[in-house]
Amino acid sequence: MDKGLLDFLIKAKIATYASKGNNASVKPLMEGSRQLEFQDGDFFYRDIYFGMSYFIGQETVYHFGNPIWSMSYAGGVEKQYEIEFVQEVYAFLRKSMRMITSESPFRGPKEFIMEDFFYSDAHSGNLSQFVGEETITFRNKEVYRLNYSGGYIR
Repeated sequence: MDKGLLDFLIKAKIATYASKGNNASVKPLMEGSRQLEFQDGDFFYRDIYFGMSYFIGQETVYHFGNPIWSMSYAGGVEKQYEIEFVQEVYAFLRKSMRMITSESPFRGPKEFIMEDFFYSDAHSGNLSQFVGEETITFRNKEVYRLNYSGGYIR
């Protein structure tokens, strides 16, 4: 199951928030939320989150209709920044998240640099149980932080 889940999770994450396409957006189940979905074979992925500059959400993977894996997350851009800069940070975040790998399957790569932006992800654990934190700095000043945790649903 780990290999099948891992391959699916990487595809789902790239196809949803990281791609910023509207193909994954669906009518949300919960009022005021944003909902992204992806299906491939017997696996189904759903990401529901609230907010923009600061957001809270949960990803869930289903196999044959049963929830088997989930990740909760919360974080965002520091509140003093204008929306234009927030959008620039999130565009960089999406690029970082498209670099997801089987060694780091929760958010983005361990590190990624583009111009004045630096992305960092640190986590411990594996698919069955994990915790992590990602940050983005701009010109050596932290502007974004997100904490996440999750694992198999038992």
